[in-house]
Amino acid sequence: MRKIAFGYSTRCNIKCEHCVAADGSGEHVKMDLTQAKDIISELASAQIRGISFTAGEPLIYLDDICELLKICREYGMYTRVVTNSFWAQTVERADSYVEQLKNSGLSQLRLSYSRWHQKNVARENIVNAAQSCMKNGMDYFVSFVTDFSEQDDLFEDYLRHHKLIFFPEPVIFSGRAESFERIPIRTDYQENCCPMNPYLAPNLDLYACCDAGSHFTNTNFFYLGNAKQTSIDELFVKSETNSLYNHIRNMGISGIASFAGFKARDIIHYRKCELCEKLFNSPDMRKILEGEARSGLAAMYK
Repeated sequence: MRKIAFGYSTRCNIKCEHCVAADGSGEHVKMDLTQAKDIISELASAQIRGISFTAGEPLIYLDDICELLKICREYGMYTRVVTNSFWAQTVERADSYVEQLKNSGLSQLRLSYSRWHQKNVARENIVNAAQSCMKNGMDYFVSFVTDFSEQDDLFEDYLRHHKLIFFPEPVIFSGRAESFERIPIRTDYQENCCPMNPYLAPNLDLYACCDAGSHFTNTNFFYLGNAKQTSIDELFVKSETNSLYNHIRNMGISGIASFAGFKARDIIHYRKCELCEKLFNSPDMRKILEGEARSGLAAMYK
């Protein structure tokens, strides 16, 4: 199923230290609402069946997002909104937002939570938002962003205490988090396959990766093109037929790193997105891997 992360605006009402969406420019870009409606219609024509409203904080523009959700519902799209829950200061306010979102057709609410988010938004907001979702029959989950340090134990315990549905999500060392100290980790040798859901930026640039793909400034490896000049369907086909992208999806980043000469004992120290950046944000390495992907990389792992 084709899915997309939809960046309606880069504006956010908080400034988290770990934000992967921030580029440090301080400039905010927002789609025109009419343009966004047209884009969603084009997404539907291109058989996109899942859309996640993300980038900045979508619910700064609650009325706009509700209008867009209603259009998505008409096309039978599965919809998700990623939010920092700034709006859930009280039970009544949380209920108001959740009810509007549900009535507009929202499928799921994803609540961002971390020791960095919660410097700006009270953790009680997360509880209010989650409980309102449960009360109103709205699917939700808490995205618990962590670097797996002991500092996060109390934040995880808080979620467990309130019996909230949550999933740990590794912090991505890009955007504002690029300068973070990497805490050493060691895990099993994993394939690290990545589905690579595309990300549409407010200026209509489309990237093959929804996480840090727009930050590969040395190579622009994940950049597909701009929806003003090229149709959404053509850009998706470009992603789906790229041989190296497909190796990332099917073989996994660990296998590619091994082929590129990374030692196994080094590979297990990297988080998936960090290893991806090591491989594909180097112009020389990108050239080598793209050539090999066309001429035999796949055959070595059959």
